[in-house]
Amino acid sequence: MMYLKLFLEFFNTGLFAIGGGMATLPFLYDIADRTNWFTRHQLADMIAVSESTPGPIGVNMATYAGYITSGLTGSIIATLGLITPSIIIILIIGAFLYAFRDNKYVNGAFYGLRPASSAMITSAGLIVAHVTFLNGNNLNFKAVALAVILLIFTHAIKFTRGLHPVFWIAFSAIVGIIFKF
Repeated sequence: MMYLKLFLEFFNTGLFAIGGGMATLPFLYDIADRTNWFTRHQLADMIAVSESTPGPIGVNMATYAGYITSGLTGSIIATLGLITPSIIIILIIGAFLYAFRDNKYVNGAFYGLRPASSAMITSAGLIVAHVTFLNGNNLNFKAVALAVILLIFTHAIKFTRGLHPVFWIAFSAIVGIIFKF
């Protein structure tokens, strides 16, 4: 019975928490208050751990909350409960789009969405670059130097081509720690 409740609580969270992992927080606070499965202090720990581990924060928090509530089985059930609504919605949309894949209006809509999605990605990249390379109105020379070094290593020096992105992330983190970014 506990597993069914856990699944349904996180199914509800996954169904209505639209907007990313942080949108699950009000639902998790509500679950903490109503069920006493975990405390608000434990929820703060969940957020910290979920932010620092790889993967979507909402899924990480569901896994963590499920683990606190019912161990390993609870973590699997909570995670499945959270992702099930998304899978159902994607399957419905996929079936709908498959049925209308040759429709000129649907094709036109997707053709029109391409530049919009490219613009959104470009905008996000420019915002990250602005935050990274500028401290207020001052240029962050250390960040620019690191970017130039990474660019040279990834494109100009032959033996570094094809290295896994995790290597470059770790390299950037080490350089950032050494030079106190």
